[in-house]
Amino acid sequence: MIKTFTHETLLRYVYNELPAKEQQQVENALLHDAELAASCADLLLAQRALNGLSRTPSQRTTDALLQYSRTFLRKE
Repeated sequence: MIKTFTHETLLRYVYNELPAKEQQQVENALLHDAELAASCADLLLAQRALNGLSRTPSQRTTDALLQYSRTFLRKE
């Protein structure tokens, strides 16, 4: 029997969030379904690209936010 997997299931596989039994089912399907394996490879590449992004704002952005926030200071 051929089992189909949703995009969500593949994402959960890529992020290692599947129960062991379901992970094993996905891995078995990847061995026998080239299209599924290609989709999984695309998700892995996207994950790697996202992980490489900067997670902190630049100093310029921080300075601009601080400058903007100063416009709301109370003047007594």
